[in-house]
Amino acid sequence: MAEVLIAAESRTQFGKGAARKIRRADKVPAVLYGHGTETKHLTLPGHELMIALRTPNVLIRLRGDGIDELALPKGVQRDPLKGFLEHVDLLLVKRGEKVTVEIPVTVVGDVHPDGLLDQQLVQIAVEAEATHIPEGIEVNVEGLEVGTQITAADLTLPRGTTLAAEPETLVLHVTAKPTTVEGEAAEGEAAEGAEGAAEAAPAGEAAE
Repeated sequence: MAEVLIAAESRTQFGKGAARKIRRADKVPAVLYGHGTETKHLTLPGHELMIALRTPNVLIRLRGDGIDELALPKGVQRDPLKGFLEHVDLLLVKRGEKVTVEIPVTVVGDVHPDGLLDQQLVQIAVEAEATHIPEGIEVNVEGLEVGTQITAADLTLPRGTTLAAEPETLVLHVTAKPTTVEGEAAEGEAAEGAEGAAEAAPAGEAAE
């Protein structure tokens, strides 16, 4: 995985007022910690950081103000309404060091026509070298029949990666498609529930 260079500034002012001032300047307050070192309080450029964080488990090279470190994002806080970055926690890492991260599980192919795919996990925890974190794991489900289960232990992991999740963790399985009768029964129950709710509602609410 390529490194993304982000300019870092040391931060000496704290509190909500200081954080708001930083964000108004299109920057993001952050902390860098790990390896038993003293936590560093940083200010990072908002636009560049937002672009970098679009890549899962992005490896960030922090440079500036006497800082030259590698880090992984471990906590990202966003404004719940506008979505802009409010704060970022960064974990200090070293080359050759193993880290535990979650990587995407992507499904390719189609299961048997009689079945429906039920994917329980879209990410899986693995251990990998900090500078060689895989982008994800691909699972081919082409032709899988009803009743088939794939657990974490069944996944083919990228080279140099080991499983951090419990081996028996269910990743996906194939269930039977509902019959026509079952489908009609489910639709009937849903319709009856809607009618009952309408009858129970006050006249003004039912008319809306």
